[in-house]
Amino acid sequence: MTIKPLGVPDDWDDNHILLFEEFCAFIRTPQRTVREWRRLKRGPRWWRFNGNGRLYTTVAELRRFLKAGE
Repeated sequence: MTIKPLGVPDDWDDNHILLFEEFCAFIRTPQRTVREWRRLKRGPRWWRFNGNGRLYTTVAELRRFLKAGE
């Protein structure tokens, strides 16, 4: 059995928004872990809708995160 690294589909636009929950599900990592990475300023950059809404990142940030191997 070979392990295949996660890859973002080529047809995903870099400007596409991924909600926090979608990001966690995509990288198969518990939300608690990703919240800790965020607190430690690791992982992708996050933004909030209207400055105080739900957390989101972009597909470009997801690609950068995966490429960096964080």
